[in-house]
Amino acid sequence: MLPDVAGACGAPYRHDDRRLPIGVGVGLKPEHFAEIVETRPPIEFFEIHAENYFVAGGPFHHYLAHIREHYALSVHGVGLSIGGRERPDPAHLQSLRRLVERYQPGAVSEHLAWSGHGGHFLNDLLPLPYTATILARVCEHVDEIQSVLGRRLLLENPATYVEFEKSDYRETTFIHEVIRRTGCGLLLDLNNVYVSCTNHGRDLDTYLAELPLDAAGEIHLAGFSRDRDALGAPLLIDSHDSPVDETVWRLYGSLLSRLGPRPTLVEWDGNIPPFATLLDEALRAKAAWTMGDPGRNR
Repeated sequence: MLPDVAGACGAPYRHDDRRLPIGVGVGLKPEHFAEIVETRPPIEFFEIHAENYFVAGGPFHHYLAHIREHYALSVHGVGLSIGGRERPDPAHLQSLRRLVERYQPGAVSEHLAWSGHGGHFLNDLLPLPYTATILARVCEHVDEIQSVLGRRLLLENPATYVEFEKSDYRETTFIHEVIRRTGCGLLLDLNNVYVSCTNHGRDLDTYLAELPLDAAGEIHLAGFSRDRDALGAPLLIDSHDSPVDETVWRLYGSLLSRLGPRPTLVEWDGNIPPFATLLDEALRAKAAWTMGDPGRNR
């Protein structure tokens, strides 16, 4: 029997210890549904954006049901606004619960960000001030989500472009505290690490060393775009519309030496390429586990 777990606010939830397989995956896109069903590519899991599957039926569920018969699944949410002033929308949370119960994924994740206020949804993942008040709020919301789902949530480290002038915690300390207080896990997005550290002039090695890496239940890799800010300084955009950058591959190789293999997903959400391109990226990640370096010459 699974134990009852009390979160930071004392709300018990039924702790389901499902995990993703130690393997590689890609984001599931409708452009690739038929090919995946027909060819059964040699990867271990797919990830879906939860909100695309909140309807009860239709072609998305038709294909997902077939794919789920052969692959593990990760459910990645973008709309719960965990850092927002209001509690997570109950209707949204119940839709997520029904989706999770239907497909029994190996991981459920969301973003450390806010995206709604006063009943209005903003189509963006916005940064938070890392204060004691916001920490208590995020922990309360994570507790509620885990209680409703009966599942451990993975919380993704953010990609940011601006920071608040006042914060009581470093970002890494804030994430550490949320995980310690709620028992949630970490979705370690290495593209976000590189983007944010570049944009804010942080040291990559220090940032990674300060994260609770042992709590990482999934790793994300993705591509970014290069730009310049108003002062001409480099600005990276977490665009997910290109191959994983070589700098992120090198960061991934360094991380493997610390953690060993972890479930790893390649995200590609814009300018969707042929499925073979996504598969090559995923298999490159898997090759890095045995070769010790995800470089091209493997």
